[in-house]
Amino acid sequence: MEKQQRIISIAKQTIETESKAIANLAHLVNEEFAGATECIFQSKGRVIITGIGKSANIATKIVATLNSTGTPAIFMHAADAIHGDLGTIQEDDTVICISKSGNTPEIKVLVPLIKSVGNKLIAITGNLNSFLGQQADFVLNAYVEKEACPNNLAPTTSTTAQLVIGDALAMCLLDLHGFSSRDFARFHPGGSLGKKLYLRVSDLTTLNEKPEVCPDTDLKKVIVEISEKMLGVTAVVENGNIVGIITDGDLRRMLTRTDNFSGLTAKDIMTKNPKRIDNNAMAVEAMEMMDSHGITQILAEENGKYCGVVHIHNLTKEGII
Repeated sequence: MEKQQRIISIAKQTIETESKAIANLAHLVNEEFAGATECIFQSKGRVIITGIGKSANIATKIVATLNSTGTPAIFMHAADAIHGDLGTIQEDDTVICISKSGNTPEIKVLVPLIKSVGNKLIAITGNLNSFLGQQADFVLNAYVEKEACPNNLAPTTSTTAQLVIGDALAMCLLDLHGFSSRDFARFHPGGSLGKKLYLRVSDLTTLNEKPEVCPDTDLKKVIVEISEKMLGVTAVVENGNIVGIITDGDLRRMLTRTDNFSGLTAKDIMTKNPKRIDNNAMAVEAMEMMDSHGITQILAEENGKYCGVVHIHNLTKEGII
């Protein structure tokens, strides 16, 4: 029990230390940050982000965030840059260099090379008076009082601060670019987030059979239709219009009410005016309707005409749920 309590205490202390440091970053955002953001926005080139050690790991994540939100970015390891990869940087590119101390040997070699060819240099550092801080065109202050590490050595709070500065930069650029949910979907076509933004009901109804019966269809044919189309449901359709729905549950409830099935037709057991959704609506809207009404299928229509069925399994398979 004491061991568990110690673990919990250390975890809480780590989170509190880092959260305080992150909260303090808001007070460090100033005109330098705004200038750096505008510099990137107005640039005709890409953003090259570099660093070494744990800062290099943070750089790769910031690159990914920028790319996914409309700002082209490339990662360049600081050590590799001074051993042949400096050619990654093109004439119109803006370079972001990440370093807690701003004084590592690789940074001291790399920075003059960047400056010599005229590229704008943005620093993300916790030491404004460092070599990097003094040489950069813009300095984004990522100062933290201490690491979460009890020895104040392992990069923890400082790398979290770098990451947050990168996220803030990406969100400001997203706003300047007018980056919309439609743009996000275009960059994330294979992910569940993207699918929520572009997948429509019509993309799902075409994957399924289209169960339907007429109001006067006898009970046996209703059961066959539900069974063959394997969706646990059939629409009751008249002149192309949805007039009702019959589910497996409706059939079970019917069995508890009567022993005589002779003469029963679809209209005798159907639920009138069922929930339905427009075939051009977003798939995520179908999910929300199913969730709010506690159902697993929903009928789709277009211009008042029956189009098909969306099943909860479709949404699960596509990663919407």
